[in-house]
Amino acid sequence: MRRTLDFIYRAAGGLAALFILAIVVLVFAQVCLNLADKIAAALTGRGLGLTIPSYADFTGFFLAAASFLALAHTLRAGGHIRVTLLTGRLAAPRRRIAEIAVTAAALAMTAHATWYVAGLVHESYTFGDRSSGMVSVPLWLPQLPVLAGLAILALALADELVGQLRGRPPSWEGKGENLLGE
Repeated sequence: MRRTLDFIYRAAGGLAALFILAIVVLVFAQVCLNLADKIAAALTGRGLGLTIPSYADFTGFFLAAASFLALAHTLRAGGHIRVTLLTGRLAAPRRRIAEIAVTAAALAMTAHATWYVAGLVHESYTFGDRSSGMVSVPLWLPQLPVLAGLAILALALADELVGQLRGRPPSWEGKGENLLGE
Protein backbone atom coordinates (compact mmCIF):
# COMPACT_ATOMS: atom_id res chain seq x y z
CA MET A 1 0.00 0.00 0.00
CA ARG A 2 2.86 2.39 0.84
CA ARG A 3 4.38 2.00 -2.62
CA THR A 4 1.03 2.65 -4.29
CA LEU A 5 0.40 5.81 -2.28
CA ASP A 6 3.92 7.10 -2.89
CA PHE A 7 3.47 6.39 -6.61
CA ILE A 8 0.24 8.42 -6.64
CA TYR A 9 1.94 11.36 -4.93
CA ARG A 10 4.94 11.21 -7.28
CA ALA A 11 2.72 10.83 -10.36
CA ALA A 12 0.69 13.90 -9.36
CA GLY A 13 3.94 15.82 -8.83
CA GLY A 14 5.16 14.65 -12.24
CA LEU A 15 1.94 15.79 -13.89
CA ALA A 16 2.33 19.16 -12.17
CA ALA A 17 5.83 19.44 -13.63
CA LEU A 18 4.46 18.62 -17.10
CA PHE A 19 1.88 21.38 -16.77
CA ILE A 20 4.63 23.83 -15.81
CA LEU A 21 6.60 22.69 -18.85
CA ALA A 22 3.51 23.22 -21.00
CA ILE A 23 3.26 26.79 -19.68
CA VAL A 24 6.90 27.42 -20.56
CA VAL A 25 6.47 26.01 -24.08
CA LEU A 26 3.27 27.95 -24.72
CA VAL A 27 4.63 31.27 -23.46
CA PHE A 28 7.92 30.75 -25.34
CA ALA A 29 6.01 30.02 -28.55
CA GLN A 30 3.89 33.16 -28.11
CA VAL A 31 6.99 35.27 -27.41
CA CYS A 32 8.57 33.93 -30.61
CA LEU A 33 5.42 34.79 -32.56
CA ASN A 34 5.41 38.29 -31.05
CA LEU A 35 9.07 38.69 -32.03
CA ALA A 36 8.35 37.53 -35.58
CA ASP A 37 5.50 40.02 -35.73
CA LYS A 38 7.76 42.87 -34.54
CA ILE A 39 10.46 41.94 -37.06
CA ALA A 40 7.93 41.78 -39.88
CA ALA A 41 6.55 45.16 -38.84
CA ALA A 42 10.04 46.67 -38.81
CA LEU A 43 10.89 45.26 -42.24
CA THR A 44 7.60 45.71 -44.07
CA GLY A 45 5.79 48.32 -42.01
CA ARG A 46 3.06 45.81 -41.25
CA GLY A 47 2.86 43.09 -38.62
CA LEU A 48 1.81 39.53 -39.35
CA GLY A 49 -0.73 39.32 -36.52
CA LEU A 50 0.57 35.94 -35.31
CA THR A 51 -0.87 34.68 -32.05
CA ILE A 52 -1.81 31.49 -30.29
CA PRO A 53 -5.56 31.73 -29.70
CA SER A 54 -6.47 31.83 -26.00
CA TYR A 55 -2.88 31.18 -24.93
CA ALA A 56 -3.41 33.26 -21.76
CA ASP A 57 -6.47 31.16 -20.88
CA PHE A 58 -4.55 27.94 -21.43
CA THR A 59 -1.58 29.06 -19.35
CA GLY A 60 -3.99 29.97 -16.55
CA PHE A 61 -5.63 26.55 -16.77
CA PHE A 62 -2.20 24.90 -16.75
CA LEU A 63 -1.08 26.95 -13.74
CA ALA A 64 -4.15 25.92 -11.74
CA ALA A 65 -3.57 22.28 -12.68
CA ALA A 66 0.12 22.44 -11.74
CA SER A 67 -0.56 24.20 -8.45
CA PHE A 68 -3.16 21.73 -7.23
CA LEU A 69 -1.54 18.56 -8.57
CA ALA A 70 1.71 19.46 -6.77
CA LEU A 71 0.09 19.82 -3.33
CA ALA A 72 0.36 16.21 -2.10
CA HIS A 73 3.90 15.69 -3.39
CA THR A 74 4.97 18.97 -1.82
CA LEU A 75 3.35 17.98 1.49
CA ARG A 76 5.21 14.68 1.58
CA ALA A 77 8.49 16.38 0.65
CA GLY A 78 8.16 18.90 3.48
CA GLY A 79 7.83 21.84 1.11
CA HIS A 80 4.67 23.38 2.56
CA ILE A 81 5.10 26.33 4.86
CA ARG A 82 4.54 25.28 8.44
CA VAL A 83 4.49 27.61 11.37
CA THR A 84 6.60 25.80 13.94
CA LEU A 85 6.95 28.75 16.27
CA LEU A 86 4.49 27.15 18.69
CA THR A 87 4.95 23.43 18.02
CA GLY A 88 8.74 23.74 18.14
CA ARG A 89 8.51 24.87 21.76
CA LEU A 90 6.23 22.04 22.85
CA ALA A 91 7.44 18.89 24.58
CA ALA A 92 7.37 15.78 22.36
CA PRO A 93 4.02 14.36 23.60
CA ARG A 94 2.24 17.70 23.24
CA ARG A 95 3.91 18.36 19.88
CA ARG A 96 2.59 15.01 18.66
CA ILE A 97 -0.95 15.91 19.77
CA ALA A 98 -0.69 19.33 18.10
CA GLU A 99 0.59 17.77 14.86
CA ILE A 100 -2.28 15.28 14.87
CA ALA A 101 -4.82 18.05 15.51
CA VAL A 102 -3.39 20.23 12.73
CA THR A 103 -3.29 17.32 10.28
CA ALA A 104 -6.88 16.41 11.14
CA ALA A 105 -8.00 20.02 10.64
CA ALA A 106 -6.15 20.21 7.32
CA LEU A 107 -7.79 16.95 6.25
CA ALA A 108 -11.24 18.26 7.18
CA MET A 109 -10.73 21.50 5.25
CA THR A 110 -9.27 19.70 2.24
CA ALA A 111 -12.08 17.14 2.21
CA HIS A 112 -14.62 19.97 2.29
CA ALA A 113 -12.84 21.78 -0.56
CA THR A 114 -12.68 18.53 -2.55
CA TRP A 115 -16.42 17.99 -2.08
CA TYR A 116 -17.17 21.57 -3.12
CA VAL A 117 -14.97 21.42 -6.24
CA ALA A 118 -16.48 18.05 -7.19
CA GLY A 119 -19.89 19.75 -7.11
CA LEU A 120 -18.52 22.62 -9.20
CA VAL A 121 -17.11 20.21 -11.81
CA HIS A 122 -20.42 18.35 -11.94
CA GLU A 123 -22.34 21.60 -12.30
CA SER A 124 -20.04 22.84 -15.08
CA TYR A 125 -20.45 19.54 -16.90
CA THR A 126 -24.24 19.42 -16.41
CA PHE A 127 -24.84 22.99 -17.58
CA GLY A 128 -22.23 22.89 -20.34
CA ASP A 129 -20.28 25.87 -18.99
CA ARG A 130 -17.52 27.01 -21.33
CA SER A 131 -14.62 29.44 -21.14
CA SER A 132 -15.10 32.81 -22.81
CA GLY A 133 -11.82 32.96 -24.76
CA MET A 134 -11.24 32.68 -28.49
CA VAL A 135 -11.03 28.92 -27.96
CA SER A 136 -14.10 27.96 -25.98
CA VAL A 137 -13.21 25.10 -23.62
CA PRO A 138 -15.71 23.15 -21.52
CA LEU A 139 -14.89 24.40 -18.00
CA TRP A 140 -15.06 20.98 -16.41
CA LEU A 141 -11.88 20.02 -18.30
CA PRO A 142 -9.55 22.52 -16.59
CA GLN A 143 -11.43 21.98 -13.32
CA LEU A 144 -10.67 18.23 -13.29
CA PRO A 145 -6.96 18.55 -12.42
CA VAL A 146 -7.89 20.92 -9.58
CA LEU A 147 -10.31 18.31 -8.26
CA ALA A 148 -7.74 15.54 -8.70
CA GLY A 149 -5.09 17.57 -6.87
CA LEU A 150 -7.40 18.26 -3.94
CA ALA A 151 -8.50 14.61 -3.77
CA ILE A 152 -4.87 13.43 -3.78
CA LEU A 153 -4.00 16.00 -1.10
CA ALA A 154 -6.90 14.70 1.02
CA LEU A 155 -5.56 11.16 0.52
CA ALA A 156 -2.06 12.28 1.55
CA LEU A 157 -3.41 14.03 4.65
CA ALA A 158 -5.44 10.95 5.60
CA ASP A 159 -2.30 8.87 5.07
CA GLU A 160 -0.35 11.24 7.33
CA LEU A 161 -3.06 11.24 9.99
CA VAL A 162 -3.21 7.44 10.11
CA GLY A 163 0.58 7.30 10.35
CA GLN A 164 0.66 9.86 13.14
CA LEU A 165 -2.08 8.04 15.05
CA ARG A 166 0.02 4.86 14.76
CA GLY A 167 2.96 6.67 16.30
CA ARG A 168 5.01 7.46 13.19
CA PRO A 169 6.43 10.96 12.81
CA PRO A 170 5.01 13.06 9.96
CA SER A 171 6.68 12.40 6.61
CA TRP A 172 7.78 16.02 6.43
CA GLU A 173 9.52 16.02 9.82
CA GLY A 174 13.09 17.19 9.43
CA LYS A 175 12.54 18.07 5.77
CA GLY A 176 12.41 21.63 4.60
CA GLU A 177 14.08 22.89 7.77
CA ASN A 178 17.05 25.19 7.39
CA LEU A 179 16.67 25.57 3.65
CA LEU A 180 19.01 28.55 3.78
CA GLY A 181 21.68 26.53 5.58
CA GLU A 182 21.31 28.46 8.80
